[in-house]
Amino acid sequence: MAYDYPTEKISIYVSDDEGSALTLFAFMEATKFASYWLPFTRENNIMDRNPDVYFASGHSCISEAKNIKEIYENMKVRVENVVNRGEVSEIYISNDEEREAFNKWTGGFTPQDHPTVIQVLLDSSKDKDITAHFLPNLIFVPRQKSKTSPHHFKAGALNVLLRVSTVMTNAPIILTQDCDMYSNDPQTPLRVLCYLCDPAIEPNLGFIQFPQRFPGDHIIVGLEPSSVGEHPSAPVKTEILELSPDHVVNKPIKYLDILPLAHHVASCNYENQTKWGSKMRFGYGSLVEDFYTGYRLQCDGWRSICCNPERAAFLGNIPINLVDVLGQCNVGPDHLCLPQLALPNGVSVFPEISEPWFFLYLLLLLGAYGQDFLEYVLEGATFRKWWNAQRMWMIRKLWSFSLGAAEYFLKSIGLSTYGFIVINKAVDDEQNKRYCQGMFEFGVPSPLFVPPTMAAIINLFSFIWGTILVISGSTEKGLLLQMLLAGCVVNCFPIYEAMALRSDKGKMPAKITIIATFLAGALYTATSIILK
Repeated sequence: MAYDYPTEKISIYVSDDEGSALTLFAFMEATKFASYWLPFTRENNIMDRNPDVYFASGHSCISEAKNIKEIYENMKVRVENVVNRGEVSEIYISNDEEREAFNKWTGGFTPQDHPTVIQVLLDSSKDKDITAHFLPNLIFVPRQKSKTSPHHFKAGALNVLLRVSTVMTNAPIILTQDCDMYSNDPQTPLRVLCYLCDPAIEPNLGFIQFPQRFPGDHIIVGLEPSSVGEHPSAPVKTEILELSPDHVVNKPIKYLDILPLAHHVASCNYENQTKWGSKMRFGYGSLVEDFYTGYRLQCDGWRSICCNPERAAFLGNIPINLVDVLGQCNVGPDHLCLPQLALPNGVSVFPEISEPWFFLYLLLLLGAYGQDFLEYVLEGATFRKWWNAQRMWMIRKLWSFSLGAAEYFLKSIGLSTYGFIVINKAVDDEQNKRYCQGMFEFGVPSPLFVPPTMAAIINLFSFIWGTILVISGSTEKGLLLQMLLAGCVVNCFPIYEAMALRSDKGKMPAKITIIATFLAGALYTATSIILK
């Protein structure tokens, strides 16, 4: 909303698949604060347009900033109170229009089954800030959800936003952004226009992507969350005229004909017998709709551009607790503990040092880690960030990848699985503090922690037992590489600290340790019986 761009040309559509009245209330409060915040940032030429970032930066030395911060904190308190109550009570409703909006949440309204809600929070033709400047359009769009209709996850939500926005405003340029990202540069739209208005680039330019960056972190992780695209010049024929890229909207967004049509194109049955999700817009059939759709556009001859300005255009949050990280990465299997299980039984799975194959294993190990470390250093990251990344890969291999293989097997034989998990986007202050200190979160008694904890116990026992074998002189040369592997894994795991040394809320729950110890012992016993 605070971009350096004509507000009458900006329309923001917010998708909320859960259809939460609490989220709607938060946006209503945000619109009230925006009438103060937007003129403040405009008149003082402030670059950090995210108020939370601005006030936390310590640069708020402007005399007016104290009053704006007080308004912001009061808004946060109201929202947090409503969230803690779990409902929007009458004392928080300001007028009849808000009351009418919340009346849509009846007893039968659930996250999995609810009608379309299109709530216009700001209308650029009439709503103004405290300096009498018009505010941009802001529309809250929970699409219709039904247990009997497929919803196609995020791609389906994006396609609904495309249809609703086309009917209501039909802007030729579209920015898509995740809810855990925020704009870090108010001039980003102007940078985009430099490409879109270049006649040498524009004819076959499909979309522009910005690197995914995080505060205090200079590593480019991907290009997923923030991208800008145009309506293609030769689109597939639409079902109705109002969804055509050439359709001109010259009526107010609350016009009698517009809102009913917007509700219609947001219904869960609208896409039946159409080409949405196949030949049109965001593609279905993949949880990574951005990669899938971008790949299809490239195959169809469209170009893409990576815009990587010195000041990051977008910043965002990443999961700061292990439950969300492990639940987000279910892609393939690993058998990581086999060498360690074989070590106490004196069974070698690697070549001896005197054999040529030993040096191949060593070269692959050092080469892979060396290349990865070099890429981190060249991007300006520290050794600690690289080391924590290696820890995370080890933990992912032990559980989420194996879970992905199990889920695929169950789905292939027709058994239902737990499905797609939307990670928690909220940020806990205590968790964030421990995250900034490089500490891992184990405070939730989740079964996701059992396999990595079991692996940590196995590796610690194997390393100690292997050390005893080396001291006693009874080990074979072929076991030295397994000793090295067990030692590296021990160093990579911060689980021991969470099990025995920590007293904060992020420590390992005792029952997870007990279950993991029992399973580790059972696995050792079974391995010993098989090897003997």
